[in-house]
This record gives sequence, C-alpha cells and structure tokens, in this order.
Amino acid sequence: MSASTEAGQALIAVYVMWVRQLKLFFRAKSRVVGSIVQPLLWLSLFGLGWASAARGPQPAITAGVDYPSFLAPGAALMGVFFASFMAGIAVIWDREFGFLKEVLVAPVPREATILGRALGDSTIAILQGTIILVVAMPIAPKMRVYGLPAMMLVMFLVALSFTSLGIAIGSRMTSMEGFQLINTFISMPAILLSGVFFPVSSMPKWMKPLAMLDPLTYGVDAGRQALVGIGSLPLWLDLTTLALTSLAFVLLAVYMFRRATID
Repeated sequence: MSASTEAGQALIAVYVMWVRQLKLFFRAKSRVVGSIVQPLLWLSLFGLGWASAARGPQPAITAGVDYPSFLAPGAALMGVFFASFMAGIAVIWDREFGFLKEVLVAPVPREATILGRALGDSTIAILQGTIILVVAMPIAPKMRVYGLPAMMLVMFLVALSFTSLGIAIGSRMTSMEGFQLINTFISMPAILLSGVFFPVSSMPKWMKPLAMLDPLTYGVDAGRQALVGIGSLPLWLDLTTLALTSLAFVLLAVYMFRRATID
C-alpha cells in the first residue's frame, strides 16, 4: 500500500470519527441540555447574585469590570471543560457495547481514530461554549464582540486538551462509575483554581502555585483578555502553555489508546 493511500485512509478515518461524535452528541438531548445548563446556572445565579451582593468591593476585585462580564468568559470555558472531559465516558461506552473492538481491529492507524474522536468532541465543546457566550451577552455589557475569534482559538485549545485527557483516562478504564469519581476529583479543583470566579492575582500565596499547574487557568485568563481586556498573565504565556498542553495530552491519548485492549 502506497504512502498516499495510507494517508488518504487516515484522513477518512479522522473525518468518519469526527462526524460520528457529532451525531452521537446531538442524538443525546439530555447531554446537550445538561452540559449547557450547568455553566449558565453558575453564570446567572452565582454571577448576578454576587454582583448584587458585592457592589462596593467588586470593582477592586475585577479590575473595574462588572462581575457578569468578568465571569462570562470563564463560564463559557467551564462549559467547554465539562463537555470536553466527558469524552472519556464515550470511550467506556463504546467498550461496553462493542464498538471499540471494531475500532481497534479496523485497518486504519489508531492515531487517526483517536484524532478524529478528539476533534469531534472538541467541536461539540466549542459549540457549547459559543452558545453560553451568546446567552451571556445581554448580562455582560463589557464583553467585546471583536474578541470572539481569539476566544474561539482559546476554546479550541482548551477543548482539545481536556478531550484528549478524558480519552486517555477512558481508554484505561472499564467502569463508568470509576470515571465519574475521577471526573469529580479532577473537575472541582480545576474549576475552582482556574480563576473563573475570582482572579488568580487575588488568591492566597499558597494557592497561586496550584493555580499555575492548572491548564484551565491559562485558558480562562486568555479568554478574559480576549473578551474583556483584563488578565493576570501575559497572553503569549497563556497561548503557549495551552498549545503545549494540547500537544502533550494528544500524545498521551494516542499512547493510551494504542495500549487499549478488549478483554
């Protein structure tokens, strides 16, 4: 088989898996609603509630930006994070119902299969983040529409990172309950340390190093700079860290998926 033929088959595999992930998502109406509603609840209840309760000290905390505008980019990326990381559940589900076995024995590179799956789930996550931003615009007056292209890049990098991480974990697990425990263990610290609800610069000294270890911190900071114009870190550092994290997690997902077996 020639190199061009193999490359063509790999591209077809990427496309097929990308389309499959999109179809599976839109058929699961509860997943569509649930993954969007949760960040919106945080945005509306927590954001508007704190904005009303903290009218005095709030500008000092958020660099003069109203709190809903400060929170909106983080809420969108929180939605991207939740949707992305849950990609691991789909791998376990495919193992349970036999589809993973068909994928593993298919005459196409596993790298192509996993890349297509990651891109499909990343696309879904970006769509959800975009919906949250659109809904947030009426209550976040300081958000800048011209920052959306940069925000889309940030959402893509965050989505690819955590989709790949979810797939890497899911490739080595057989229990959905076990994955849910890991999801809770990772998600809560990642969200709370990322600066979604308050800037990293206002964190206690002992907490800041932990925040710097959280890839989502760089996504939230970059997204906030793109849409609101404030941030705690240089934008080049945010984007570089996100790009390197995406690459590292994609390589990890490929490695773990190569080692995946069906008992």
